[in-house]
Amino acid sequence: MSDDAPAHRCAPGAHRGSHPRSAAFFDLDKTIIATSSATAFSRGFLAEGLLTRRNVLRTAVAQLLYLMGGADAAQTERLRASLSRTVTGWPTEQVSQIVAETLHEAIDPTVYAEAVDLIAEHHAAGRDVVIVSASGSEIVEPIAAVLGADHVVATRMQVVDGRYTGEIDFYAYGENKARAIRDLAGTHGYDLAECYAYSDSITDAPMLGTVGHGFAVNPDRALRRLAAESGWGVLTFRRPVPLFAFDREARVASAVVVGAAVAGVVAWWWWRRTRPR
Repeated sequence: MSDDAPAHRCAPGAHRGSHPRSAAFFDLDKTIIATSSATAFSRGFLAEGLLTRRNVLRTAVAQLLYLMGGADAAQTERLRASLSRTVTGWPTEQVSQIVAETLHEAIDPTVYAEAVDLIAEHHAAGRDVVIVSASGSEIVEPIAAVLGADHVVATRMQVVDGRYTGEIDFYAYGENKARAIRDLAGTHGYDLAECYAYSDSITDAPMLGTVGHGFAVNPDRALRRLAAESGWGVLTFRRPVPLFAFDREARVASAVVVGAAVAGVVAWWWWRRTRPR
């Protein structure tokens, strides 16, 4: 895959009709979740021997600087370089297994309730939801699946013989995010003027500017200033909730809908059987 090729595919189990007219694009870190998804799984990687305690300390420092800083290009590049060096030689299957087994433990309780509500509102309005993140696809896709996202744009690491080389095939960052969004719009028939985008980072200015409705979430000073100049909305997310709670609520809601449908069919059958002829 070339450096300019967008890395996107449907999140597992997500299909919402063919050719929707619009979509909502969400950054992941500090927009949907109140942390860095790339370093959230450090405990699991340490337990399985992929990380050393020195690695954990280094990634924790990188994450702290990322969360405290404005997530500018320099901060993001340092985090990317640190993570790229760290994962060199890791088996991809083992990484995917660890992410699957520790997903809720690693992400809870960091999902913004306001973001979950927005995702539900966009789906209710008939829009696709797309997670767009600089984190690796092995991490982003399972989170996106739990959130019910329809598509994912994420960084893809180079793999040779089942192991990461430390090189990057596609870096979902900056203008690359905007390019991937435009490609998705062409593929799925989105009207970009009717689409929405949400991000906390000034580095996602190209992404926010690609759609008709851009929103800065918990913005730093630079992004807040640009949002005012560009006419983008500004949102504040304050209520982290467990990812498990959201997943459970989704299952309960699904069960309620199915139960109601079954009850309706049974009631109709009983009425047909007992009504006077």
